[in-house]
Amino acid sequence: MKILIVENEVYLAQSIAAKLTSIGHECEISVKLKDVMAYEKLDALLLSANMFGENIYDVIKKFQDSIIIMLISYISNDTVSRPLKSGASDYIQKPFMVEELLRKLEHFREFNSLKKLRNSFENYMDFYFLDSKNFEFKNLKLPLFLNSKNSKISDEFAYKYSKFIKSDFNVISLDDKNLDSLKRLNSYSYLLNFSSLKNKEQFFEIIKNRPFIINAKGVDISLPFETLNLESDKNFSMIDDILTVDEYFKFVIKNYQDSFSDTQLAKKLGISRKSLWEKRKRYGIQKHNNIV
Repeated sequence: MKILIVENEVYLAQSIAAKLTSIGHECEISVKLKDVMAYEKLDALLLSANMFGENIYDVIKKFQDSIIIMLISYISNDTVSRPLKSGASDYIQKPFMVEELLRKLEHFREFNSLKKLRNSFENYMDFYFLDSKNFEFKNLKLPLFLNSKNSKISDEFAYKYSKFIKSDFNVISLDDKNLDSLKRLNSYSYLLNFSSLKNKEQFFEIIKNRPFIINAKGVDISLPFETLNLESDKNFSMIDDILTVDEYFKFVIKNYQDSFSDTQLAKKLGISRKSLWEKRKRYGIQKHNNIV
């Protein structure tokens, strides 16, 4: 990581830099807060709370996407509470062991990595369900079985419900060997592969009053819990059957005409702009923006 140490106790700064450099980090030292603003990007900033005469909060704001650990001599509103509220990641009180500082840096490096991964996952899921259906989630009682000809509709329902209740999207593939582990699970979960279970009676007993949604695609037995049937419209992203050429053209035009100009869309479909306009008219699709 590229780390800047802002500390007016030069000996301390040099000691920290030497240790961090020895394990592969790139370190620089600054004894003046105003010099920090010249940097464009840092992975981590070790910022002394004893830097006077400059606005420490301007620095915190500029590098709020970096790991910021306050180096403090005592705990107070000015050294801990206000910096943390302004965007600092954590603090460490002097004197401290460098190993503890390393632990904090590694913790926040991993945390930021997981946060980026989560954001990427959510962005992908939102794109994956671009042409989404509107579901009604109020007064939903769990456990709930979802029955649909296409698993993607059930997947979308479960994912959108996790966002509705502001919960993590926890997905579990069921197996007769992992049924007992469900007994310890009390958080919202989406359960797959139900049809493969041999001991369904044991499963029914375990999931009573638990916050689970179960994908029941392909199940033709009577279920002792509420079951919601999800119907699919004729949509390319939500059917298992092979589309006709007209269905394919209709899907692409409807779902991507707001993302591409007519020239780009026609080129991707291998047709002329005139043919694209004729198909849009024939399918009754209205163009919503001014991209041409």
